[in-house]
Formats: sequence, C-alpha cells, structure tokens
Amino acid sequence: MVPVDRLSSLLERFRISTRMSFSGLMCGKHVFAENNNKAYLHVMRRGVMEVRHPGAKGVPTRIKLDQPSLIFYPRPFTHHFYNTPRDGSDFTCAEIAFEGDLTHPILQALPPFVVLRLDEVEGLQASLNLLFAETENVRCGHRVLADRLFEVVLIQLLRWLLDHPTHANISSGLLMGLSSPQLAKALTAMHESPGAPWTVEQLAEVSGMSRTAFAVKFKEMVGQSPAEYVANWRLTIAQARLREGVPLKMLAAELGYSSQSALTRIFTARLGVSPREWLAQWIEV
Repeated sequence: MVPVDRLSSLLERFRISTRMSFSGLMCGKHVFAENNNKAYLHVMRRGVMEVRHPGAKGVPTRIKLDQPSLIFYPRPFTHHFYNTPRDGSDFTCAEIAFEGDLTHPILQALPPFVVLRLDEVEGLQASLNLLFAETENVRCGHRVLADRLFEVVLIQLLRWLLDHPTHANISSGLLMGLSSPQLAKALTAMHESPGAPWTVEQLAEVSGMSRTAFAVKFKEMVGQSPAEYVANWRLTIAQARLREGVPLKMLAAELGYSSQSALTRIFTARLGVSPREWLAQWIEV
C-alpha cells in the first residue's frame, strides 16, 4: 500500500507555530491558567512531578509523573505543576499558536490534553537532543532554533497520534479518520483538492472501498458523513482565506462553488452570518 502524507496538506493550509517560554528547573507550584488563552507543550526531561487539573470535568484531576514525559495542552486549560522545592523537575516548555484559533482543523480534533512518556514516541529522542542542546547553552540564534525544534517535536507528536489515536482517548473525528489507511486516502484527497466536485462514489473509489462500506466507516470514524465533511472543510478554508483578504468571488471558484452567491448561501446557512458579517466580527475581536 502506497503511504499517504496525512499531515502536510493540513499544516500547509493551517499553520502551527511554537515559542519556547521556559527552560530550566521547576520547583514548588506553577500555575498555567486557562484565562491566559494559551496552548502549551511541556517536556519534562527529568524529575518527579504531580499534574493537577482543578475543577476540570471528564479528565483526571491528578497525574503523577516519574519518568521523562511530554504534556500537551492544545487549548487553554488550567493546569498546575507541583513538586518539592528540593527535588525540582527539569523542564522545557513552549507556547503554541494554531492559525485560525478554534477553527484550526487539527485543534478541533485534539483532546483536552495528552500525556506520554518520551520513549513512547518513535523518533522523538533525536529532536529532543537537539532541543536540549540549544536550551542548555546561549548561542547565536539559539532561541529561534529552539522555537523551530519545538515545531518539529510537535509535528512528531501529531504524527504519533495519527497512528495511536485511542492512546489519547480519541474515539472519533479527523485524527481517527486519518488513522485508517483507507479513509486517510479520501481525507487527504479532499484536503489537497477542496474545490473538486467530490461525490461519495469518487471518494469510495479513492479509498478502495465500496460506496456503502466507505460511507458507513467514514461516518463511524469521523463522526459526520463524507458530504458534511467536504462542506465543512470548504467553509474552514473559506474562513481562513477571508482572513487573508481573498475576494469572495475568487474564493468561490477556488472552492468549487458555481458563484459567489452560492458560497454566501451555504456559508450563511451553516454559520448563521454572511461571509462579510463573519469577517467584520473576526476583525473586531
């Protein structure tokens, strides 16, 4: 079976950037509040620590970490780190920015947090060795290089999640669909060519499945029908391109709509406001 690049088409359209925010020993209590509106990727290189999620529902309230670990919060989420001042934990942390914020398709598919031992993620150690080397010594460009290396670590984490979605309690959605070799072909085709006149029959053929089997499996794993996914994917791109200043008429042609008014109708029906009204609201925010 020919491998499919499941991430590049997503990350090229909807970028993710990282910025190193801390490197060194964490001692005592550290609070990362939800109201700071930031996402985080923490790497615990060594030490023992307790992670707490005060007031959170549906997630563990306390987690004990005693091995080198990665802790990923893709959305703002209050979390506290505790350890005894004499023990300390060696940490490197980064803040994450998802282009388009909550409309970012990968962000929408991720759970509230992910905790993994560093040795669970294949290929991660080489990138971490480079990252730690940059954070331990102040050299020309070290901060910029550390930011880029955090992006590499994040992409490797996302790649691992595509292959092990259930490990992160992902039961449906985009990442679950991309974990299926068959559905990944159809999803990647839609991501790369959003303006194509996709039908269920065409997508099933791309996946190498019968129409019925494809439709059933797609709905079961992704959580929506293929037609719904195509429509939502186009609207997600429309929102991103509107923010870039692309004219609505050009955008309609790019996304396979017969006219500007056709795009406006489906945009308004699904989002409750016209493209121009949506853009005005986004600019105000």
